Amino acid sequence: MTFTLKVENISKTYGEIKAVQDISFKTQIGEIIAILGPNGAGKSTLMNMISGFIAPTSGKIFVLEQDISSNAIEGKKNIGFLPEGSPLYPDLTVKEFLNYMAELRGLLGTAKKERLEEIIETAKIKEVYNQKIETLSKGYLRRVGFAQSIISDPEILLLDEPTDGLDPNQKEHMRSLIKQLGQNKTILISTHLLDEAENIAGRIILLNQGKIITDGTLKDILFKADSSDLDTAFKKLTLGVSA
Repeated sequence: MTFTLKVENISKTYGEIKAVQDISFKTQIGEIIAILGPNGAGKSTLMNMISGFIAPTSGKIFVLEQDISSNAIEGKKNIGFLPEGSPLYPDLTVKEFLNYMAELRGLLGTAKKERLEEIIETAKIKEVYNQKIETLSKGYLRRVGFAQSIISDPEILLLDEPTDGLDPNQKEHMRSLIKQLGQNKTILISTHLLDEAENIAGRIILLNQGKIITDGTLKDILFKADSSDLDTAFKKLTLGVSA
């Protein structure tokens, strides 16, 4: 069986703080996986390591069989990443930013023009295309960040809190879009919203205090929810503790 992503015993420590502890899992094309957990669970740290933005303290990550610790560029070519907080260039217009990001991914000329037209429509950002990024609302910032993550049509898409800052209609559009894209990609979303994980994902990896508590469908997880670790994690989620 071919795996799009293989995470082997990765950990990340900052001094005495254990942000991620000995996490392992594998993914395939066509899976939408929610990395679900309360504040401090390690969701963003995990996403940042998979994307190659930060290195694990120990363990290995394989992207389409490429070990990203020794072949980072090849691995990153196959990943689209929407990080937490939509870090963008505020002094550029949306058009300038997306053109720049497309060129970084090797798109030029007609291919670039056609791809940008597609993602502008997909992300619903046409009306702000010529605005400076610093003038955008939080919802539009999130959508521009999403647009840059799919420019290269990557096989693996990492979306850290993809609906953060969106109004209800925008959230529904984003969730539908993720489901559509997830038919022929591997998509990992991080979220602290149990209903979002249930709505979007076929598989949930529940994190708490840097460790995987359980991995499976929501039905499987609820069936196992009598353990103290699971109970603690679900209580935090139910109480709306943000990530």
